[in-house]
Amino acid sequence: MTVTAHRPAPPARAGRREWAALAVLLLPTLLVTIDNTVLGFALPAISAALAPSATQLLWVVDVYPLVLAGLLVTMGTLGDRVGRRRTLMVGVAGFGAVSLVAAFATDATHLVAARALLGFFGAMLMPATLALLRTLFLDRAQRRLAVAIWATGFAAGSALGPIVGGLLLEHFWWGSVFLVNVPVMLVLLVLAPVLLPESRMPNPGRLDPLGVLLSLLAMAPAVLAVKLVAHDGFTPVAALALLVAAGSGVLFVRRAEARRAAGEEPLLDVTLFASPVLRLSALANATTMFALTGLLFFSAQYLVLVQGLTPMSAGLVLLPGFVVTMLAGLAASQLGRRFPLRALVPTGLLLAASGYLLCTLLGTGPSMAVLLAASVLVGAGIGLSETITNDAILSAAPPDRAGAASAVSETAYEIGAVLGTAVLGSVLSAVYRAGVEVPSSVGPTYAAAAHETLGGAVGVVQRLTGTPAAELLSSARAAFTDAVGVTALTGATVCVLVALTVFTGLARRR
Repeated sequence: MTVTAHRPAPPARAGRREWAALAVLLLPTLLVTIDNTVLGFALPAISAALAPSATQLLWVVDVYPLVLAGLLVTMGTLGDRVGRRRTLMVGVAGFGAVSLVAAFATDATHLVAARALLGFFGAMLMPATLALLRTLFLDRAQRRLAVAIWATGFAAGSALGPIVGGLLLEHFWWGSVFLVNVPVMLVLLVLAPVLLPESRMPNPGRLDPLGVLLSLLAMAPAVLAVKLVAHDGFTPVAALALLVAAGSGVLFVRRAEARRAAGEEPLLDVTLFASPVLRLSALANATTMFALTGLLFFSAQYLVLVQGLTPMSAGLVLLPGFVVTMLAGLAASQLGRRFPLRALVPTGLLLAASGYLLCTLLGTGPSMAVLLAASVLVGAGIGLSETITNDAILSAAPPDRAGAASAVSETAYEIGAVLGTAVLGSVLSAVYRAGVEVPSSVGPTYAAAAHETLGGAVGVVQRLTGTPAAELLSSARAAFTDAVGVTALTGATVCVLVALTVFTGLARRR
């Protein structure tokens, strides 16, 4: 008698409802990215309106990523326990309400507090959206395409941020950059209960409050230390933050292992990191955000302060790169069927590296054409890599750990974004300060400002006249262009090293 083996039924394919739900999940990704990008353009107006101190202005920028990075793991795991849709809804409602408060802040302290709360509720949004994709799209090919479309929200938000910010700040007050969040969040609150299914772990167990505290103490001080080192060098405060982060990280892992051994549910299943695919994909995710934020950091300043473009015009120069990011992400969903992870992800990182190498030519040819081409190469690399890695991270984790796995991915993004600004920004500042020459006729206060940043030098030039103004502007722009070359070479080196790490690490798995 012949026995016929029964193959498992193929996973159900998504229909119109699931694809409509994907459009809903794209909105928070798009909005949070716009919110990050547009703030930089609003800082001059915020400074004029609220008169914050230098420390307060720094906290307006930094408190959001500190809180966000510290809570991503907690919120991703919380979504696994109490429900990913429920977590998303709370995050959406809170983010919208606090955006309204931030828009009408009357002083810098209130704005810092509002930004901290935006980080709290923002941490609920991103892991929940990516985890819900795992629930909606069971078919691997469809899920890869859905992740690619979802990832385009990052590129689209980065592209729209300068344009939206330029339009709003031309016609409205600085609070409009926060107020724009509110109507989108209202749309989400209406559509999410209709189109998104609820999903959670079947037997979640109790949440671990000590684990929550340790995860916060591991992530937030680490991000703070990077920012402090970038701004002030390796100070005792930065060293203390690193020690707190390292010690809390060790205790967090030990507690998770102990709870798992005792049959209890840890805050984060650290055995997820036993998968080389998940570890290396998270590393690649961090590197793509490192490349994106680093490119935006120096290219926006170069276009506005060296080439003299408006913020909106600068955004339009970089727009083709973001469009290519979206197209490359969609193409990656198809390429993933034919080529392995170990080929596609390093290829994407090497494309980003080639874009950075192109930036070393700034000042030797048509600068805007060079930046446009560089942004296209970096965008193509990011789109190719991040689509594949996000899908790999989701697939490497069990379905009931989708929120935790998504939080790992989002934490990698956030760390990469912080490092992109901090590391490449530090290189840029150091080379600029070493190269700029301030005329001896400029007073010490103005000279210090001109030495600090290109923006400071341009501000000083506006207060000077005659030959000293022209000499300072020429020197500052030349020093900044040279600094961009060194910074771009540093970014290219990082991308190449990570590409080799990912390739060799995944090749060993064959």
